[in-house]
Amino acid sequence: MPKRISPKEAHELMKQGYVYVDVRSEQEFEASHPEGAVNIPFMHKGAMGMSPNPEFLPAFKKAFKPGDKVILGCAGGNRSMRAAEALERDGYDELVEQRAGFGGARDMAGQLVEPGWESCGLPCEAGAPEGRSWKSHQAQL
Repeated sequence: MPKRISPKEAHELMKQGYVYVDVRSEQEFEASHPEGAVNIPFMHKGAMGMSPNPEFLPAFKKAFKPGDKVILGCAGGNRSMRAAEALERDGYDELVEQRAGFGGARDMAGQLVEPGWESCGLPCEAGAPEGRSWKSHQAQL
């Protein structure tokens, strides 16, 4: 089970050299994401909703080695936790998962229970930065 950390703890770890991997869809990432984050979607957003990204593991393995210090985050903590569990099964042991994601964790009624990266006022950027976008990672496969 990966260690779960708050958005503020994730920001502090980034200052210490951890890489933030945003596992949200390309569209979500390009709209806004943690400053300096890398996008490797765990799932893709399509006409029929969300579907698994079959290239997630190959792209992650190409970008990171087991032992690299990585923070995984998504919109609210569900996709990043599933991604972390999949990566741990594949030998990645220096992962931490940022609970509450970018937009915050919500309860079953949709009420915010923990603020996410954005609502904590942490630095954000938009777009698809070269070398950190999904298209950049896909091109390496």
